[in-house]
Amino acid sequence: MSVLKNLMSFVLFFILASSCKQNEGKQVPEIKLPRIAIAGLAIESSTFSPAQTHEEAFHARVAEDVFTFYPFLAEDSVNRKRAEWIPTLRAHALPGGIVTREAYESLVSKTLTMLKENGPYDGLFFDIHGAMSVVGLEDPEGDFILRVREVVGYETLISTSMDLHGNVSRRLAENSDLITCYRMAPHEDALESKKRAVDNLLSRLENGKGKPKYKAWIAVPILLPGEKTSTRIEPGKSLYAMLPDATKSKGVIDAAIWIGYAWADEARNHAVVMVTGDNEKEVGDAAEKLAQHFWQVRSEFEFVAPTATLLESLDMAIASKKKPFMISDMGDNPTAGGAGDVSWTLNEILKRKEFKSGQGPSLIYASIPGPELIEKAKELKVGDPLKASVGAMVDDRYAGPVELDGVIMAIEHGDKHAETEVVVRIGSVDVIVTKKRKPYHKEVDFTSLGLDPRNTDIVVVKIGYLVPELYDMRGDWIMALTPGGVDQDLERLGYKNIIRPMYPLDKDMEEPDLKAKFVPVSGRAQ
Repeated sequence: MSVLKNLMSFVLFFILASSCKQNEGKQVPEIKLPRIAIAGLAIESSTFSPAQTHEEAFHARVAEDVFTFYPFLAEDSVNRKRAEWIPTLRAHALPGGIVTREAYESLVSKTLTMLKENGPYDGLFFDIHGAMSVVGLEDPEGDFILRVREVVGYETLISTSMDLHGNVSRRLAENSDLITCYRMAPHEDALESKKRAVDNLLSRLENGKGKPKYKAWIAVPILLPGEKTSTRIEPGKSLYAMLPDATKSKGVIDAAIWIGYAWADEARNHAVVMVTGDNEKEVGDAAEKLAQHFWQVRSEFEFVAPTATLLESLDMAIASKKKPFMISDMGDNPTAGGAGDVSWTLNEILKRKEFKSGQGPSLIYASIPGPELIEKAKELKVGDPLKASVGAMVDDRYAGPVELDGVIMAIEHGDKHAETEVVVRIGSVDVIVTKKRKPYHKEVDFTSLGLDPRNTDIVVVKIGYLVPELYDMRGDWIMALTPGGVDQDLERLGYKNIIRPMYPLDKDMEEPDLKAKFVPVSGRAQ
């Protein structure tokens, strides 16, 4: 056997040596990799919140740092080696209020400058959220991609990745070539979806097929909050489960359903179905099937968990023997676009007699911004008494600032979003106070402050549906219908600019036209 192996090795060596000799002095053709740029801005911003979002909130990354957003483009990854990548600027802000025009123009201008300096490009990965609102500007993502097109031209193949709570205007659909969005809420498939957008882009460049011949776009007149459209439960679960089957046809590249963003008042805010591919009939049929099913099950969407008033929620939590009993303070959810500093819920909690004594049910409140308290705490230490006001600096429509009079349990500096965090204990309540707003989604967010959420009776979090880590931790859970910039009672918001009729605001509306509208290939005369 060893003799045979030696003989095979000799033959292989001889073949390679002969090949090298034949090519000696000849120029071996070099494989030219496609040049692909990366750019994008992402935020979910409520126009019903008085808050505004400034440039520093986006934490922009540029050049090589952009790769840190994408593990599937790590230096040793397969996809990294399939192209020459030119990352420009990618920025992602926590959901919040409307973006200032100055912040938008600054970030877009920096992106365009970098694109101009490094072109031309075969492709561009356009990574956005889709629910950005900007002061004085209709359809920011549509404006952004149009300005990108003015720089990179229409020969460049653009693949757009989005959150399913984004909005797809006709302008965005027309100027994107490939487009997709997440298929799960909570968004456990975010990276998988972004990778799919990149895989589709690379495949179309490598196989030479380029832009899809057909893009079917259907506006579905439904506007629902994410807390009613989770893919954990029906009918969202089955609706989104239809997408993989829709892409099995040879003539279909990708299929996507956007729920849309409910807390902004713009004409583009509604659900959308889009399918891309090279076979007109298959693309159109797939889009219409998805849109019609979405419409048929519209009345079946319910909150992902039981809901109640805050009073009822606290009564249930206090009576429960399951811990932690999670309460979602939904109306001011900063991860949906709330200001994050509405003090109404905290004020109501501190009024309750059950929490006045240190022997009462333990409760963690996460969280409330309070710069005044933070500054005072910097001069103190753990165990010191502290008295200062928190909350209602941005959104004081429902309650004014709350005065906390308690004891410092923890002081931590250096958080990316909060900057400084202080835990103040009042009776049996631990209030997390931050310099800047921050969502509390992970167990380490609590344990890093010396808190033990698993063994706390009640945990109140400014959130809608629970993200996976909190969901797995819960003993029980209720979603409290509290006020704020992302109020779950959409009828109280007072829309003026969305296209009507719109379900569920107009429950008795006539059947809509759900025929596929074919969007022209980007750059083609309308």
